[in-house]
Amino acid sequence: MGEALPRNPGRVRREAAGMSTTIMPASRPAIAWPWLTRAGRFSWTRMLVLLSAIAPGMVLLWLLESGQLGAEPWKAAAKESGTWAIRFLLISLAITPLRFIADMPRALTFRRMLGLVALGYAVLHLVMYAGHMAWDLPEIASEILLRFYLTLGFLVLLGLVVLGVTSTDGWQARLGRRWKALHRAVYALAGFGIFHQFLQAKSRADGAVLMAGVFLFLMAWRALPGRWRASPLALAGLAVVAAAGAAGVEFAWYALSSNLPAARILAANLDPGAGLRPAQLALALGLAVAVLPWVARLGGPGRALKAR
Repeated sequence: MGEALPRNPGRVRREAAGMSTTIMPASRPAIAWPWLTRAGRFSWTRMLVLLSAIAPGMVLLWLLESGQLGAEPWKAAAKESGTWAIRFLLISLAITPLRFIADMPRALTFRRMLGLVALGYAVLHLVMYAGHMAWDLPEIASEILLRFYLTLGFLVLLGLVVLGVTSTDGWQARLGRRWKALHRAVYALAGFGIFHQFLQAKSRADGAVLMAGVFLFLMAWRALPGRWRASPLALAGLAVVAAAGAAGVEFAWYALSSNLPAARILAANLDPGAGLRPAQLALALGLAVAVLPWVARLGGPGRALKAR
């Protein structure tokens, strides 16, 4: 799914919402450090985004080292790092919608960085699992081959590695049109990653349900006609669709995978006294996104004046 991007005085390419940025100036620094702009200048904004992205991982490692992750610390660390991997994968997929919805073209320059952060958390997820298995590599390989949810997670990791390695400008030039087709696989990888989260969560799948709702919103947005992609009314409608989809996924999961009363769980989405449900949170997030075009319009004159 190609996505039209705005023109830029430099070279601008069309690309799928994978792990690569779009603004292509004539010259590049020798090493593309994440805190540098594509022109090679230090950026406090990029540094702040990078530090914010790796902060959860640093906190997780500190909790592991200090023995604050319970009776099975490596298992807890593996679960948490896997959750952050999917979160950042979804955040990377949200960059293109954010550019259109909030009129933030510079957001596109963070897409590659955030995709690689998701890959980093996925690798950390595997390392933490290996620690939980006492670094017994034959046993780890056996478990990955014999347990479907581990096989699925490992295949998602391999897919992210491929996208990460080929996210560079050099690979984009080598692959040409095939690069875009390859990086469209990020959508499937995100979907399979969320399914992996469901399989791990079993009877406590609130986090996976919320991820499913966010994923549905992002995929539905890409199906919208271009003229509706920044329409508050269309975005509000997507929020409702994503919330309904999340509730349906939650019902189907509990009905098929557990003995819990799936119908009662579904009905809880309409019960104010049942607490905040994942589908309701997905709806709230979607409606918050629907307000962004109005916020961007209010800030438009100020940005234009600043640009002068």
